[in-house]
Formats: sequence, structure tokens, C-alpha cells
Amino acid sequence: MKLILSRKGFDSSAGGFPSPIFPDGRLLSLPIPDRAGPTCYGDIQTDWGDMARLLNELSGKTHWRDTPAHIDPDLRRDSLVRGRGWQPMLGQTGTAQSHLRNQGVTVGDIFVFFGLFKPVEPSEHGWRFSRLPARHVIWGWLQVGKIHPVDLLSATALPWCRYHPHFQLPTDPLNTLYQASRRLTLNGSETGLPGSGVFRHYRRELSLTAPDARTPSQWQLPLAFYPGADKPPLSYHSKPERWQHLGDKVRLQAAARGQEFVLDTDYYPDIHTWLRELLHAHS
Repeated sequence: MKLILSRKGFDSSAGGFPSPIFPDGRLLSLPIPDRAGPTCYGDIQTDWGDMARLLNELSGKTHWRDTPAHIDPDLRRDSLVRGRGWQPMLGQTGTAQSHLRNQGVTVGDIFVFFGLFKPVEPSEHGWRFSRLPARHVIWGWLQVGKIHPVDLLSATALPWCRYHPHFQLPTDPLNTLYQASRRLTLNGSETGLPGSGVFRHYRRELSLTAPDARTPSQWQLPLAFYPGADKPPLSYHSKPERWQHLGDKVRLQAAARGQEFVLDTDYYPDIHTWLRELLHAHS
């Protein structure tokens, strides 16, 4: 099984600021803007009303209601009006999809989504970001149930996800949709969990960024991630100087570029324990 640490959501370059962590711990990953997207931020529902209103407060700008959003991965059923048969989806193309293909990502593999988050606080004008530092936080997951090369789909296939932004792209043989499995399995065993979902509340275990990090890309991971001479490391992280063994933890200087970091858990069986505990504790 492959584990894919997948970077998704707002950051300083895509969107312009982090996604919020609310005072009660609730997380909300903000999908990045997309000029060609068929869904606008005013269409996306959150626990705080439509997403455009929240973005207006956080940014101090008012253009968001009619700004198209790249709602991908699309994991929250309650964020949009859904067609019959809807299932969570992830789309990928370009260099990132080439990397997934070259790494052999297939049915049964698990994407674990992370992004840049920062605490927010109430103000007289609505929500604003606090002075606490931003960090990389795990916010969702998707186990691959089916893989759909978009250009090979018939005009009537998957009618319940035709809103998805990857249906709006020009012809591209790399354009791919990953449909979630209905139930999550690890090592061939049922976990009792859905095949995809989001972590609604922040907990320390969801933070990839180390507690004393100077930048969000200085990660602290379980020892199970530490590479060895006979084990292929997390993709994009092959340089030994990126890794530091500290007791029962690992420090990693995460790559600044790249969306999809792939680890073959056949070489790292203890990752299954970490993943199972993470999902059961926070799903």
C-alpha cells in the first residue's frame, strides 16, 4: 500500500493566506481559487455560513462571492448541493499526476491531505488571524476505490460529479480522478471507518510541523517514517540531510515544492499502526 501525503488548500502562493483553525479547534481547509472552476466560494457552505463571507472577513476583501474555487479534493458532502450517487473525489494532472503514476499509486492506496493552517480569533469585523504561527496540519484522507482517466470517460459517465473542476480542463491524457472507496481497509482488514473524510477538530497529532519549528516545513514525524539503506524514502525526500533521528521521533525538512509525497508502506509496516490510530482518534 502507498501512503501519499498530499498538499492541498490555501497557502501564501495559492489563495494568499492559510486555512483557519477556529478557537474551538474546528478546522476548515479552503480550496484554492480557479479561474475556470464551475463552483464559486459563495456556493460552498461551511459551519459559519457560505465560504465567501468567511473569506471576506479573513482577507478584508469582498470579491469572493463570485470568485471560482477549485473544490478538490471534494470530501465534505454538506459543502454543496449533491447529485444522487455522489462520492468524494480527488483530481490530479500535470507533473503531480505523472509522479503518482510513476510511483505506482493505485486502488487501495491512501491519500492523507495536509495544508497550511493558522489560528483565527473573533474581532469587531469578524474573524481575523491571530499572531500564532502557521503550521502544516493533516485535515483529511481518501482511500482510492476507483481511478478514472477523464479523457476516456463517456459523455454520460459519472453524472453526479460533472461539477468537478477536472471536467473543465482541456483534453489532457494525464487528467485523472480518484474516487474514494466506500469503506477504509488497512492490511486487508476493515477498519469500520469511511473510505474518505475530514478531521473536524485540530489535535496535536494532526500537526506535521514540529512544536519548536521556525518554519511550517520543519516537520516532526513518528519514527516509523525514518528511511534506511534498504528502504525507499518518502518521495522528494531522498537526501539524508533532510532527516534527523531524535529518540522516538523523526525531524524532516519537508520539500518546499511538490504536491504529492509518496511512501511505500510495504517497507514501512509500522505506518499502518500510526495511520489506524490517527484515523480512529480523530475521524
